[in-house]
Amino acid sequence: MKCEHCTRKECSKKTKTDDEENVSDEAPSPAQENGEKGEFHKLADAKIFLSDCLACDSCLTAEEGLQLSQQNAKDFFRVLNLNKKCDTSKHKVLVVSVCPQSLPYFAAKFNVSVTDASRRLCGFLKSLGVHYVFDTTIAADFSILESQKEFVRRYHQHSEEARALPMLTSACPGWVRYAERVLGRPVTPHLCTAKSPQQVMGSLVKDYFARQQNLSPEKIFHVIVAPCYDRKLEALREGLSSASHSSRGADCVLTSGEEAGAHLHTEFGDLKEEKVTRHDGASSDGHLAQVFRHAAKELFNEDVEEVTYRARRCDFQEVTLEKNGEVLLRFAAAYGFRNIQNMILKLKKGALPYHFVEVLACPGGCLNGRGQAQSRDGRVDKALLQQMEGIYSDIPVRPPETSAHVQELYQQWLEGLDSPKAQETLHTRFSSPELCAHDLDIRW
Repeated sequence: MKCEHCTRKECSKKTKTDDEENVSDEAPSPAQENGEKGEFHKLADAKIFLSDCLACDSCLTAEEGLQLSQQNAKDFFRVLNLNKKCDTSKHKVLVVSVCPQSLPYFAAKFNVSVTDASRRLCGFLKSLGVHYVFDTTIAADFSILESQKEFVRRYHQHSEEARALPMLTSACPGWVRYAERVLGRPVTPHLCTAKSPQQVMGSLVKDYFARQQNLSPEKIFHVIVAPCYDRKLEALREGLSSASHSSRGADCVLTSGEEAGAHLHTEFGDLKEEKVTRHDGASSDGHLAQVFRHAAKELFNEDVEEVTYRARRCDFQEVTLEKNGEVLLRFAAAYGFRNIQNMILKLKKGALPYHFVEVLACPGGCLNGRGQAQSRDGRVDKALLQQMEGIYSDIPVRPPETSAHVQELYQQWLEGLDSPKAQETLHTRFSSPELCAHDLDIRW
């Protein structure tokens, strides 16, 4: 199991050329080998390939490897079957949380609307024995709102002596794992400490929802449906655990390709008339656009209605706030590891000109996650990806500030917007282990 980007001698895969950047040479998953299922009720028995991870094999302990091998449809069905066989006192409450970037996959794959895909997925999961199906958009609300506040704080604290900027997003688990396990300092201090949507969702389900239902966290089996395999690695992070309990926030992560699709309980309620919504981002959770608008208003009293992206090169875009010929804010979106590596080199030289960078490991963003955007031969399914992008762009945008339920949860669950509990629950810390010299010599 090797990282396809690593050029270390012991790694079995070579670095890809620019022409091969968007092409995977990994073996197809069992779902791909079995061909197109065409049915919502058939789950793929997919495994995680470390070529889908962004870190080399030294990042995984034997225990982590064992835990990853258990994160598949078989584990999901194991719990479902146990509920049918064992005494009711031993039943698990099954909760499935679906990422918004997964819904366009189901809609495109089965040629239905996003709303219909959402409804079918929920109906399918309920028929299997799942008790609750949630939309993770509310978790992204918290992640974005906390990121906004952190950026403004860092902007005020930044100086030549104490460099708090640029702030680099931390919602992408592949990128974060690479930053922690390979780069270390001086990169990790720039990572935004706001938890990712998946991590927040784990706390919402295992802490808030568990208490609302008078359940212990251990009684809940929480499954995340996400577009990429790196979410499986994220589930192993200790940061998913709440201080009030030791169980993981996500017990199992399935990619969109391992699942199959429909109407979600939105914001912890069975709101069947609620429309599917997303945040303002081309194929991500929208951290850049939301933080940019918030910073423009808070720091310079400028209202930004539409965020204008300027492409600098493939998968690298820039956004600026200018006034009277002066650039007040300079943000960037860096997708794919070639752009990430260029960004890191400039950061280490002190030559990165941005205040904020939205970093995503997958070229093209989250919609291009390998858990949903690949064809049977392991290559990017460009037609499917283009269709997903169109579907995703048509989903109505809802700014996180407009969610009354989020504001209620800040008070009821977190004891206030800036309370110690909010800081503890919604933020994390990043490790910076001592690295061997060869770990820092990876070329891209």
